[in-house]
Amino acid sequence: MVSLETYRDIVQQILTEYSTHQPAYGDVEMELIFDHQRDRYQLVCTGWSQKRRIYGSLIHIDLKDDKIWIQSDGTEVGIANLLVDKGIPKQNIVLAYQSPNVRKFTEFALV
Repeated sequence: MVSLETYRDIVQQILTEYSTHQPAYGDVEMELIFDHQRDRYQLVCTGWSQKRRIYGSLIHIDLKDDKIWIQSDGTEVGIANLLVDKGIPKQNIVLAYQSPNVRKFTEFALV
């Protein structure tokens, strides 16, 4: 079994890598938010594009109940796929952004 500390390291590594990708438009900053005490990790986009405010969570991951809960995934590749590539078993990844009724049709954890 992979340790919670290993999960933390992998999640932070993936989010840190994504934080280096700059949008092709506007003056947008990629902000990492790591809450180690509560095991919540986010990559948030903030800034402006012309006169329009840009703000939103690109990636939001929580660690709870010995599983990785992907709350939000705005990537093309899919964070779950990157986690699996890093050795995390699919049964330990919850696609929380999917309805519980839909999760049963995936290869990932139901709860």
